[in-house]
Amino acid sequence: MSKKIGNLTVDASLYEFINQEALVDSGLTAEQFWADFEQLIHDFSGRNAALLQKREDIQEKLDQWHKNKQTHDATEYQSFLHEIGYLETEVDDFKITTEHVDPEVARQPGPQLVVPVKNARYALNAANARWGSLYDALYGSDVISEENGAEQGDSYNPVRGEKVVAYAKTWLDDVLTLTEGSHKEVKQYKVVAGALQVDLGGKTASLHFGDKLIGYQGDAEKPEAILFENNGLHFEIQIDPGHPIGHRDAAGVKDVLVESAITTIIDCEDSVAAVDAEDKVDVYRNWLGLMNGTLTKTFEKEGKTVTRKLNPDRAYTAPSGETLTLHGRSLMFIRNVGHLMTSEAILDQNGQPIPEGILDAVVTSLIAKQDVLGNGKYRNSAEGSIYIVKPKMHGSEEVAFTNDLFNRVEDMLGLQRHAIKVGVMDEERRTSLNLKNCIYEARERIIFINTGFLDRTGDEIHTSMELGPMIRKNEMKTSRWLQAYEDANVSIGVKQGFRDRAQIGKGMWAMPNLMKAMMEQKDGQLKAGANTAWVPSPTAATLHALHYHDINVSRVQEEITHGNYRAKMLEIPVDHVQNWSEEEIQVELDNNAQGMLGYVVRWVEQGVGSSTVPDINDVGLMEDRATLRISSQHITNWLHHGIVSEQQVLDTLKRMAKVVDGQNAGDPDYRPMAPDYDNSVAFQAGCDLVFKGKEQPSGYTEPILHRRRQEAKAKQSDR
Repeated sequence: MSKKIGNLTVDASLYEFINQEALVDSGLTAEQFWADFEQLIHDFSGRNAALLQKREDIQEKLDQWHKNKQTHDATEYQSFLHEIGYLETEVDDFKITTEHVDPEVARQPGPQLVVPVKNARYALNAANARWGSLYDALYGSDVISEENGAEQGDSYNPVRGEKVVAYAKTWLDDVLTLTEGSHKEVKQYKVVAGALQVDLGGKTASLHFGDKLIGYQGDAEKPEAILFENNGLHFEIQIDPGHPIGHRDAAGVKDVLVESAITTIIDCEDSVAAVDAEDKVDVYRNWLGLMNGTLTKTFEKEGKTVTRKLNPDRAYTAPSGETLTLHGRSLMFIRNVGHLMTSEAILDQNGQPIPEGILDAVVTSLIAKQDVLGNGKYRNSAEGSIYIVKPKMHGSEEVAFTNDLFNRVEDMLGLQRHAIKVGVMDEERRTSLNLKNCIYEARERIIFINTGFLDRTGDEIHTSMELGPMIRKNEMKTSRWLQAYEDANVSIGVKQGFRDRAQIGKGMWAMPNLMKAMMEQKDGQLKAGANTAWVPSPTAATLHALHYHDINVSRVQEEITHGNYRAKMLEIPVDHVQNWSEEEIQVELDNNAQGMLGYVVRWVEQGVGSSTVPDINDVGLMEDRATLRISSQHITNWLHHGIVSEQQVLDTLKRMAKVVDGQNAGDPDYRPMAPDYDNSVAFQAGCDLVFKGKEQPSGYTEPILHRRRQEAKAKQSDR
């Protein structure tokens, strides 16, 4: 059903949601909202379409260039890219001027979660992951070895518990150094005359750096929790001698609570399968619940009914005796979709679906206005800002479009200019090469740039598809272009004034069960100058937070060197030798096909946009559309250049479909792909992604996934 509003045709469910829920207490009338929305759609849709056509025109010129050239000359290639408008003339130096930025963005380094907004339970978990139990994170992960009787089991293992406590207290010794002794020796913690006093059993110690004490809960002589700050992040020593863990500790310490996911991207894009108005309303309704504090989720856990809701703020007594309040929830960004897709939730005056990015910009901002007005149970942004992350933009012209769109949305919704902040995801090649110009176009509202290996590599493959077969996927991680891209992102961000004003982010740790490896490797992102990085779970956020206590990222950014990275970024990762054995080729094909199908089958058949998918070796990997893009484009590239044959790919897909079916055998809602491949919508989607991969715009997977998901939903409703 649909509703005719002016010249727009609006799906009834979306119309009712906006009128009866999103517009309530917004200060806007439905009549004016829809009239302004129609005019905005009219004014911006054509420009959106022109930008997409420019992408296609440029890609066609690139394809023709690579087809015509017998050899690749770097200097000639750069001249050509300037000629076709792919490389832009760099703007003069400048500094961003974004104002009213919350401290979680400007001054607090720390982990960042990305979570599908369509899953209310996950969204609440992520929002509440601002604070995490270090004891729980250590106990439930492989950071603590299971050797010598320290196995995880169905019940509490005191041997493992002792290892957890020892790890945590060693960490406390590092970040909360005492004037003498160790936290392992402490018999009592108390606050005396505004300072920490520690009883070591006959000896008294204090903090080596006294300014780290921020506050406490309970009585100063017998505190229930003591709050500290280090490198901008907070943590608590929690004390309860009557607690099962605290009872075992000489000082009654039951846990160390760590400020973990400082910010969270609530995602409408790569981790979400939203293909129609019904899905979009689910997405928007959950975002509204997060903004006004009403979102709850009830579920069964370990035989008990649990209702999850947003955590309240945390209150302490400061050393001065005044009350101190800290946010109990992660600062939430909302990631809109990019410019590419359209949505039939609203049809324009010509009966055409409107750009989905425009729909997201208006509706998610309308909803976030509830927070700006203070209508919710809690405040998300103390500064009255709305944080929108915008993905998959190609070059500064598209960023300028987004900036103009946000200006118009602010006017439409009665918001202050630049109340809407923007995060620019540096994940497309034309944006990477022109990042300074992209930042310039959003210089008054930008609060975030980041790198993303997967999407960025997918675009790298598609852009240079005609030049030759690409190197193997794992080799991309050590290629010169990728390192230059990572370095350039930080260098340009720092040079343009991001330090202590905006976030410079790095990509996801994709293996949620391999936390020990994460702890050994992910500090490299901080050492490179990133003040935030993505993690796959609240547990990972708590553990990754320890890195930010070890490394002062603001100081690292002070020492960042600057250079011209364009030439290295333009080193195309084509393998001109192709010295691969048949076995190596098949292994690469197997890995790509299995991971691709493992993700696609859940997306298409169950509407799951992100999940932990077992790889070919049964190692769980966090997958979303970015992982799908690189895998499908890599197979397409090798197929296009004859490294693999069409029959070989099809045979591999069928064989890997059986593997994926086996990995999902325990899921009662799973629909196997084998043996009826022709009637498996998911399997056919996988085939489309490869065999039609070259013709997909920028190698994106959304057009195929959306069409096939709609087909699967139609089949399911007919059963």
